[in-house]
Amino acid sequence: MNFKTAIILLGWVILPAGIRAQEIPQEPEEIISPRINDNSSVSFSLMAPQADTVKLVSDFLPPEKVMTRFGVQEGPGSVILEKNENGLWTFTSKPLESELYSFWYLVDGVRVADPNSPYVFRNGSTVTNIFTISGGQADYYENNDVPHGSVSNTWYHSPTLNKDRRLTVYTPPGYESSNESYPVLYLLHGAGGDENSWAAHGRATQIIDNLIAAGKAKPMIVVMPNGNVAQDGGYGYGSEGFQKPTFLPERSMNGEYEAHFKDVITFVEKTYRVKKEKEARAIAGRSMGGFHTMHISRYYENTFDYVGLFSAAVIPREDATGQVYSNMEETLKKQADNGLRLYWIAIGKTDFLFDANVAFRKQLDSLGMTYEYVESEEGHIWKNWRVYLTKFAPRLF
Repeated sequence: MNFKTAIILLGWVILPAGIRAQEIPQEPEEIISPRINDNSSVSFSLMAPQADTVKLVSDFLPPEKVMTRFGVQEGPGSVILEKNENGLWTFTSKPLESELYSFWYLVDGVRVADPNSPYVFRNGSTVTNIFTISGGQADYYENNDVPHGSVSNTWYHSPTLNKDRRLTVYTPPGYESSNESYPVLYLLHGAGGDENSWAAHGRATQIIDNLIAAGKAKPMIVVMPNGNVAQDGGYGYGSEGFQKPTFLPERSMNGEYEAHFKDVITFVEKTYRVKKEKEARAIAGRSMGGFHTMHISRYYENTFDYVGLFSAAVIPREDATGQVYSNMEETLKKQADNGLRLYWIAIGKTDFLFDANVAFRKQLDSLGMTYEYVESEEGHIWKNWRVYLTKFAPRLF
């Protein structure tokens, strides 16, 4: 150490404490984001001092037109946050109705999750933060102080596909301690999803727990399979490892999934205490899962007494293989003639599949199929599908 350096260090040591403290960056204040306020408004905060623009994108904001692989559709709205002198960007919403909401940020055009919130869902290759506003519909989506069922991930062997595949299974409260047999709801995910989607993004296990506890639904087993036959398990859970997820893996809508579905039913009925009659089986799905539901239920036309199509992708496929998609009119007519306790169709008014569902209902009308139809606001979004499940499940069994 030379003389000049020693003098500088000595000067630092004898500086008044207040002056020295100004030179040391203080720990940033703890940021709580999102913050649910007493009036049900929500405050968002993001520290990004170098950013020029920060946008909040969320489904509680007025929808915007966006370009998707399906053309122009309504998407979540956005708003620019305000930046203070410390580089903290903030925004407070108006009071929100009870619901589960998703959101993310665009920081200078780059999509980022909120680093202050660990509550995220993955849908396809995107990650979305979530929060709930209690006091209404969202109460079905929360882990309330009620008896809870169990959720497990298990593997079944599919002789048709010649591979082991992963399932998510919900068993109702008391299943382990009873000898009772239960009815089964097979709940199918959409494109971009996997066997975890309904339990995570769809809050299916919370919904069924809360409906059973309120006496609005009968205790049931819910089976949530992987609808992508090219996979043995969802991304990060199967042999493909941590590959980047794709929206629609190959062979997901070509008939193989529907043709193999008896393998799922056989495994469930051998492994769990379930009732094995038509009146104890229900099947429902959203989007691609609605497409699968429609075809599975007519292909095995006397297997399910309850069918639910949530924003179903009831559209022809150019990559169809095998017999599953053939004789559609004939098999739908057989399904109608055999009779069902409930054929339930729901879709949002601005859903890009709305016109296809109108055409499908006209086809059912011409065949004499009795069904119930629910038309909601908004489009092809999880908000609708969660609501549909809360309405459909109480109608079962």
